[in-house]
Amino acid sequence: MQRLTLALPGNEDLARGIAQACGSEAGRIETRRFPDGESYVRLHGEPADRIVDLICTLAHPDPQFLLLAFAADAARELGAQEVNLIAPYLAYMRQDKRFHDGESVTSRSFARLVSSTFDKLLTVDPHLHRYPTLSALYTIPTITLHAAPLLADWIANHVEEPLIVGPDEESEQWAGAIASRIGVPHAVLRKTRHGDRSVDIDVPDLSIWRGRTPVLVDDIASSGRTLAVAARKLAEQGMRKPECVVVHALFAEDAWAQLTPLFARITSTDAVPHPSNRIGLASLIADALSSGKTDPRG
Repeated sequence: MQRLTLALPGNEDLARGIAQACGSEAGRIETRRFPDGESYVRLHGEPADRIVDLICTLAHPDPQFLLLAFAADAARELGAQEVNLIAPYLAYMRQDKRFHDGESVTSRSFARLVSSTFDKLLTVDPHLHRYPTLSALYTIPTITLHAAPLLADWIANHVEEPLIVGPDEESEQWAGAIASRIGVPHAVLRKTRHGDRSVDIDVPDLSIWRGRTPVLVDDIASSGRTLAVAARKLAEQGMRKPECVVVHALFAEDAWAQLTPLFARITSTDAVPHPSNRIGLASLIADALSSGKTDPRG
């Protein structure tokens, strides 16, 4: 069955790459605001009898989701056989329990909204902490992709004598997989979090690796506090100025300005559009769409 790829505003570059890689038609979505603040959505492309893939990374989910819902409904009303959400960054995964009385567990609420709107969901390295798989949350078929091999290959091609560094214990398997793929050493730091904006980092003795370039790797760069503290701790050990390679370049508030002086270079995938994007995901996503394989249901 033929596919139609439609991008919400801001996602056009990735959508074009996906469409080209999987041989689908690339349409577009026109949006604007009415004077009263309501949204206008128009699809440019023919959804009838096609699989429609809506491309939208959810770095700003609150204003984006209504547009996605309107576009999905329009595609279905215009005859689409299937309407999928391609969200390289999937929002509302970190509030995965009720930490204080009365809190909304937003990961569950958002999953219910997405599952009731789309036929399938594809994402890249979602923040799975207390949930074993996306199927523990989402009732529709899901495709979970992993960018670690792409990060590893980019590091191998662009960094001399790398030392892969995971910023906390949760990153141990992640950092180890990247290091193993390209045959280089890795180290893992120990993090103690005191709140959203305060962390302590313990760094093991890395003196035997002083001739290598530390490469901090992480899935999400949001506030940047962990990465900033880790970079300063590495400098205190006399290490080379580190590189930073992440999947999701959120860089909330002033994080980008605070981090850039601390690193020789910051590199990200294009899961979230950002000036640091150097690692493309289009081929990875297109291959997954073409294969049609979904995650096992838990």
